[in-house]
Amino acid sequence: MISDSVEKLVEVEHLVKYFPVRAGLLQRVVNQVQAVDDVSFFVRKGETLGLVGESGCGKTTVGRTMLRLIEPTSGAVRFDGRDVFSLKGRELKSVRRDMQIIFQDPYASLDPRMPIGEAVMEGLNIHGIGTRKERFDLMIDTLKKVGLEDYHARRYPHEFSGGQRQRVGIARALALRPKFIICDEPVSALDVSIQSQVLNILKDLQKEFGLTYLFIAHNLSVVEHVSDRVVVMYLGKVAEITTREELFRNPQHPYTQALMSAIPVPNPRLKRQRTILKGDVPSPLNPPTGCRFHPRCPIAVEQCSIEEPQLRAINPEHMVACWLAK
Repeated sequence: MISDSVEKLVEVEHLVKYFPVRAGLLQRVVNQVQAVDDVSFFVRKGETLGLVGESGCGKTTVGRTMLRLIEPTSGAVRFDGRDVFSLKGRELKSVRRDMQIIFQDPYASLDPRMPIGEAVMEGLNIHGIGTRKERFDLMIDTLKKVGLEDYHARRYPHEFSGGQRQRVGIARALALRPKFIICDEPVSALDVSIQSQVLNILKDLQKEFGLTYLFIAHNLSVVEHVSDRVVVMYLGKVAEITTREELFRNPQHPYTQALMSAIPVPNPRLKRQRTILKGDVPSPLNPPTGCRFHPRCPIAVEQCSIEEPQLRAINPEHMVACWLAK
């Protein structure tokens, strides 16, 4: 567990990202997809913050907006005390060296015509780090740290398995020796046996280089294995933030409780009491009034459909956006 005294490396404040929906001959904006709506959290130096929720809840959009791969609608992201959204030119380039991302689909993020050694060195070339030989040596060293060999540098993406390609993705993010890495569902497309290998690589690299992770996932078993604290999102909003131990011991939000009840128990003789949610996830084009979870919530009251709950602390390390949480 990361101590309270540890400095905050990344702070996200009231982050909003709406995607315009256009229609008609003049392509006028007729609606907005409210992908991320007023999201706030922080990441301490050296910790792994898990970001979980159903598909389509805005997890990946949060990650990409933090890095300005997608421009925000409003809000602020501070990295090491610097406002990322206000930076331009060389200042933004220097900050991007310290903030990297591992994409969910490594094959889609690799150029099929480029040997993976060149792909790993691309960031080093862009930032002008060292001589050509120093960059080559750093690339080889980075490949070895993720479990690949020097001869792999001459191969192309299609010559690798899914697990090997994800190792290449990790190597690309690691090559610049960043301080902060966003892991966007890095193991969701891998076999279970390969997942554990990749997760162990990420944990070993974190210890060796003092890395800080934002780990985006929908598999709570994976999140339990790697995270220090967890942020739970639902339909573009933060539902709950707490430590890993507190989340799995005492989930407060009804949505979090439903997610927990879906985790398989590794014993065929034991059965977990499932919370089955009714209906489908509402559309982010037209989210419900009040609490966005209330149409599916098994304990919702009238206030939930009228007034939106704000995140409030129920203890120093546990915040929840629910009127009924104790």
